[in-house]
Amino acid sequence: MTNILCIGAGYVGGSTMPVIASHCPEHRFVIVDINEARIAAWQSDQLPIYEPGLDEIVSQTRGKNLFFSTETDRHIAEADIIFVSVNTPTKTFGHGAGRAADLQFWEKTARQILENSTSSKIVVEKSTLPVRTAEAMERILNSNTKGLHFDVLSNPEFLAEGTAIRDMQNPDRVLIGGRETGSGRKAVERLVELYAHWVPRDRIITTNLWSSELSKLVANAFLAQRISSINSISAICEKTEADVSEVANAIGRDERIGRYFLRASVGFGGSCFRKDILNLVYLCEHYGLPEVARYWEQVVLMNEYQEARFAANMVASMFNTVAGKRIALFGAAFKAHTSDTRESPALAVCRTLLEEKADIVMTDPYALDNACQDLQDLGNQITYEPDPYAAARNAHAIAILTEWPQYTQLDYERIYQSMVKPAFVFDGRNLLDHKKLYELGFNVYPIGKPALTRLVNHGIEAA
Repeated sequence: MTNILCIGAGYVGGSTMPVIASHCPEHRFVIVDINEARIAAWQSDQLPIYEPGLDEIVSQTRGKNLFFSTETDRHIAEADIIFVSVNTPTKTFGHGAGRAADLQFWEKTARQILENSTSSKIVVEKSTLPVRTAEAMERILNSNTKGLHFDVLSNPEFLAEGTAIRDMQNPDRVLIGGRETGSGRKAVERLVELYAHWVPRDRIITTNLWSSELSKLVANAFLAQRISSINSISAICEKTEADVSEVANAIGRDERIGRYFLRASVGFGGSCFRKDILNLVYLCEHYGLPEVARYWEQVVLMNEYQEARFAANMVASMFNTVAGKRIALFGAAFKAHTSDTRESPALAVCRTLLEEKADIVMTDPYALDNACQDLQDLGNQITYEPDPYAAARNAHAIAILTEWPQYTQLDYERIYQSMVKPAFVFDGRNLLDHKKLYELGFNVYPIGKPALTRLVNHGIEAA
């Protein structure tokens, strides 16, 4: 039996370790966190994160070979392999503020591992970290006077929130980076054997440490780049009366381009894309590559432009003012099938509309608690309403900001009758049947498509 510890019970640790534990019943897994409330939630029937399939996996493994604890020091001493999944947000202070990763929690964890270790260990970077961070961790850990040796590996996760459990069960690849030394190769092979319990060997990629660390940043940068690219085209489509969905379908048929991540929207969100791109920008600046830095920074700037453009279009379409008007925001999560609101476009649009003195009511099936926490600086300016029908009642407009499938099943005739006229729908996800909404009486404003409206000079009438 191998004692495997994960430090950090957030989204990454909480999603990955239960799946690994379910496939490796002969090993013992412990997830630790300093947040007592979070650990208590993991030990309850109300898990701290929503992810389809996670409840079942946790219930199958918890108390058998998967455990949750706040006793970090004790479990470090007992562990053979330690996964580090602590938060690495973007720095908000000092050198590199707004771009570089804030590694203070990571370094504290490294020193905590060093202080409490009584045997040699394999330490695995699971958090997204800057290139060559593993080298710094090695220096801290192997500076010990106990005669202990630590092998540091990079094993970034490539999960998509909303499908994380499915992704872990059937990954397109598992990436493991390690030192090209005898000890390093043995450590890599030990981690390979863990994943090989259910992942075919040809999907397990092994590289050097630096390639593994950089690959995670680059993967997210490329995905976000595609979203910003199609969103930039959506702006042109709205000016020329082209249809961005038709354009995306046409170019996506080209095998060299492919059809994925070509769905125009109000913008991307989540904990990784923005943070990882800005981290990449900072690395480029650090290594004297300003042209490369500016290239990748534009992906983030385009996303901010799309969020601002969507909100500005709402104001302009509603007679250049939303002051005092009730606006129902359908969606708070940054994408469907998750409760995660970090960097959600919905929150950015919400803040902009509040600056315009709108009366905001927000609804979401799973993410309202997180939205309330993320927007707590706004006090009681927002009404949080789990029922979308109640949210839309007496509203001047609805904005679709998360592509929850539930929103396609609502009775929009009932909603229309309950709203102030003229009633508007701003579909930031191109989720709904726009022609049907128009026929019900709505003025409809999609992303990257002509508006369907009876208002003069604000769009075209449906055929």
